[in-house]
Amino acid sequence: MSAQLAQAERAALCDLLLDVGPDAPTLCEGWTAAHMAAHLVLRERRPDVGLGLVLPGPFARHAARATERTAGQVPFERLVARIRSGPPRLIRLVDGPMNIVEFFVHLEDVRRATDDWTPRTGLDDLQDALWPFQKSGTKLRTRRVKDVELWIARPGGEPMAVRTGGRQVTATGDPGELTLFFFGRRDQSRVELTGDPDGVAEVRSAPIGF
Repeated sequence: MSAQLAQAERAALCDLLLDVGPDAPTLCEGWTAAHMAAHLVLRERRPDVGLGLVLPGPFARHAARATERTAGQVPFERLVARIRSGPPRLIRLVDGPMNIVEFFVHLEDVRRATDDWTPRTGLDDLQDALWPFQKSGTKLRTRRVKDVELWIARPGGEPMAVRTGGRQVTATGDPGELTLFFFGRRDQSRVELTGDPDGVAEVRSAPIGF
């Protein structure tokens, strides 16, 4: 199921990229839609660039140079066509767990880069598929949040512990909204933070993401 949903998000993102064009803004600072397309192509096809997506320093600089060069030199329509063709054969076995979050986030990065965005509806299956990734993903991306006992919850659901600490905070939202919030899209996600006021302020302002 997650692979089918990842493929649906991939197709929807490709449609949207062609609709908005290469110069459209995204929520990724400094990136246009062309940079987004280049990133997605390189991520699946260039292991040397993939290292720079999680490692700092020279690895990150190499990934940034490769993304900028690819965005500027490869025709936008060709990049989108490569994304639409799906991952390379070796990656297809892990397409769901590897790509469902990635393509959901980047689709919303394009959708929500305008002032008149609204959340998509009718995503119950997608929300259910995103939920299992929340605990481990949120724990990783909040490692620089200090002294907060962090819990996450779906609306009306039981909270799930993510981090230990002195100040308790609960983040409540649909799994997709939690995903965006803890990927650093805090101002463009619909998540409610409750609990210790200083802890809430820490979650809202601390460095977050990879």
